[in-house]
Amino acid sequence: MQKIFDLSQPLNQDCSFWPFYPPFEVKYFKRKSEHGVNAQYIQTSNHMGTHLDAPRHFVTNGKTIDQLPLEWLWGPGVIVDLSDALDELDIFTPDMIEERVEVREGDILFIHTGWWKYSFLSPEGDEEKYIQRHPGPHHSIVPWLIEKKIHVWGVDMISTDHPMNLPIGRFLGKGGLEHWQRVRAQVERKFGADQVDTLFPPEAYQLTHNALFPHDCVHVENLGGAIGDPRLHNRRLTIGAFPWLFKGGEAAFCRAVAWIDEENIEAAPKKEKKAKKEKKEKKDKKK
Repeated sequence: MQKIFDLSQPLNQDCSFWPFYPPFEVKYFKRKSEHGVNAQYIQTSNHMGTHLDAPRHFVTNGKTIDQLPLEWLWGPGVIVDLSDALDELDIFTPDMIEERVEVREGDILFIHTGWWKYSFLSPEGDEEKYIQRHPGPHHSIVPWLIEKKIHVWGVDMISTDHPMNLPIGRFLGKGGLEHWQRVRAQVERKFGADQVDTLFPPEAYQLTHNALFPHDCVHVENLGGAIGDPRLHNRRLTIGAFPWLFKGGEAAFCRAVAWIDEENIEAAPKKEKKAKKEKKEKKDKKK
């Protein structure tokens, strides 16, 4: 038997929405007392809650949601846990991923940064932290994902790109609240002002979207739910991300899930055991 885990964030009108995009709106247009039935109407962008971006989001003639093969959206993969190594505006690399888990060719790869905790409906929700100060990948992740022939990857953050490669760190609030200036100043303190343009060059703007979609490497954003369950981390799993069959859709809400054999669910993977042992040895040496 297999146990299924939901890796999705809940979605309603209270959820954070992407800067410059319309929010999620919902209302009843029929009520049981008057019409004999309850029915709702929603108006929203596709980029709310847990959702899957298709190549059409950035590529004029790219694949749309309905053109993504179902085989890409379900199969073997891993959820790598980087949460202990990441803080506000930090960078993660392919090496950091491969130090913790084996990523095989064609895997579905989900990355747990721990940032889902700050999403709007979470008990620890902090909208500014979630949107403006999440970590992100080093630009070397692009050739690495292509080399691994990965079609689907995902993150528990509002974007797969670092804020400095997004409007957030480049022009959000320009001429007003100047959010981008605060983000850049924090990044300069973290990495050094002389390193900012090297780490986040102009050509890296929305890199994981612009550079990966032409290769049919798509992603899920705003993962949540059981993504923080340590039983799922750094081990082989079956993973799925299922959008509705949206013909012509450049993106779509999706339900992300993971399956694991119940008899193996409590068994810590070898790399995780090794990492814990190394951490203990380092601690002992400091003593």
